[in-house]
Amino acid sequence: MEPNEHHYGINVYWTGNRGTGTSGYKDYGRDHSVTAVGLPTLLGSADRTFHGDRERWNPELLLVTALSQCHMLSYLHVAVMHGVVVTKYQDAATGTMVVNPDGSGQFSSVTLRPLVAVADPATEELALTLHAEASRKCFIARSVNFPVHHEPGLSAPTQD
Repeated sequence: MEPNEHHYGINVYWTGNRGTGTSGYKDYGRDHSVTAVGLPTLLGSADRTFHGDRERWNPELLLVTALSQCHMLSYLHVAVMHGVVVTKYQDAATGTMVVNPDGSGQFSSVTLRPLVAVADPATEELALTLHAEASRKCFIARSVNFPVHHEPGLSAPTQD
């Protein structure tokens, strides 16, 4: 393995066989589990629109989640590098997926709406501008073929 190469392994197990396998489009469940060494099992399914279980995570939600998490982690790193002390961070991200007439589909965009609070009000403007650098450094955003938009804002500082 190269020193700058990182590998990630997971296992996906389909648990949706209702006794007849994939004998028909509505005859099988989309339920599955995702495991990785040392982590709790993640229960997944398809989006409800595609006959999935709405109480389980679906791949589309996980993609938006991965982009949001990656941006947050990149942003926190960039903030440290620029001397901005972040005291609070939250995001309300959304993604848009388009389904094509042939049943295929793809994401057309994701919008992240991070709200941050900083310890020093004098760094608020800098804090807002750091989202662009964080976006350029986010491994996941750099790996997708659709735009990841940012609508950053400031939130009230954390009260201790």
